[in-house]
Amino acid sequence: MSKKLFGTDGVRGQANQYPMTSEIALKLGMAAGKMFTNGSHRHRVVIGKDTRLSGYMIESALISGFTSVGMDVFQLGPVPTPGVAMLTRSMRADLGVMISASHNSFADNGIKIFGPDGYKLCDAQEAEITEMIEGDISSLLAEPRQIGRAKRIESSRDRYIEAAKRSLPRNMRFENLRIVIDCAHGAAYKVAPLALWELGAEVITIGVDPNGTNINEGCGSTSPEALCEKVKEMRADIGIALDGDADRVVIVDEKGQLVDGDQLMAVIAKSWNDQGKLQAGGVVATVMSNLGFERFLENEKLKLIRTPVGDRYVVEHMRQHGFNVGGEQSGHIVLTDFSTTGDGLVSALQILAVVVSSGKPVSEVCSQFEPIPQLLQNVRFSSGTPLEEVSVIEAIKEGESRLGQKGRLVIRPSGTEPLIRVMAEGDDKGLVEDVVTDIVGVLKAV
Repeated sequence: MSKKLFGTDGVRGQANQYPMTSEIALKLGMAAGKMFTNGSHRHRVVIGKDTRLSGYMIESALISGFTSVGMDVFQLGPVPTPGVAMLTRSMRADLGVMISASHNSFADNGIKIFGPDGYKLCDAQEAEITEMIEGDISSLLAEPRQIGRAKRIESSRDRYIEAAKRSLPRNMRFENLRIVIDCAHGAAYKVAPLALWELGAEVITIGVDPNGTNINEGCGSTSPEALCEKVKEMRADIGIALDGDADRVVIVDEKGQLVDGDQLMAVIAKSWNDQGKLQAGGVVATVMSNLGFERFLENEKLKLIRTPVGDRYVVEHMRQHGFNVGGEQSGHIVLTDFSTTGDGLVSALQILAVVVSSGKPVSEVCSQFEPIPQLLQNVRFSSGTPLEEVSVIEAIKEGESRLGQKGRLVIRPSGTEPLIRVMAEGDDKGLVEDVVTDIVGVLKAV
């Protein structure tokens, strides 16, 4: 097994191709289960999933792996990723597993593993699991009397809904709000609309009819066009779009205009700071967050700490330095007062709480700063290391020189897909477009 197993967000790939095969899932369950088996008590793992067709296959293989090394398995069924993290802790499980490829198409799938504290595994733990898989896997098997059992938990959705609702101030209700929610035919297709309805809102749903192959297809946080139209059609107060595993969110205001994660973090940070709830004097975000967001925080006497792209890096910095608000421009927002990972529903509830408390429309609440021109383009590649080509290196240096001190350039490979992401921002929109176009052109040429 010479290929890399873990990426930036667990194991991910196309179903029935390495590493997303039943064989690897079986071995992964055995290795992870054995690594977290300590002591003589009955060990347990909770497994959740989204609505992908391949989820059945991967789940069955993981169950076989975990039970073979002596772990009892609790199947949660379709539930958001933050629900798995929460239930791992509340059920005192040794491990939690989410089967999902997040915002990717149905053909992909992934395996995210959480430790008993509800946080994703660190690099060292992932490396240890990989080493175990590459060794003598049969040595991990339990004695016949120690083989684990598997059972389905029917209350997982209700428990997650109650936890999400408890993130709101006491007696907070949404009776006067008409909300359109797009669940991307994914993991939150039942819990998110029900939570909003229980809080008193008038709820209009789209993306709540999963069939195994339509997850994220023309809907959800990565394709919010239908939501924008629905909000205008229904004259709704707000639109909420989640992705396939509901760990990220984007908002649509009452005018049908899209609000990204930077604006949402700005709303939450200002609100929490005003209430004395914001910790460490700022927000943790990634290199992709808009420079306008950083300038807004500076005006509020707050700081923006930038990390590499990936929620694991954001969470790692938050844990090490005591921040309780962080996230990504894509809408993956981490609020550690309530969750150990991104939670699209809880993030949306925090925005709704500000809307209700202020009495202002969403368009006003979610317009905390004027974003500076920013352009992101993706270049797909089939093999090799394009960023190491001399012509690409020279194009990047030239772009950085042209932007100077009044802009930023971020070039990086995607951690989940064979893409090079090219992002530039600056006060001069024309210059930003020219820089991105030039670099993309060179990348495509190589």
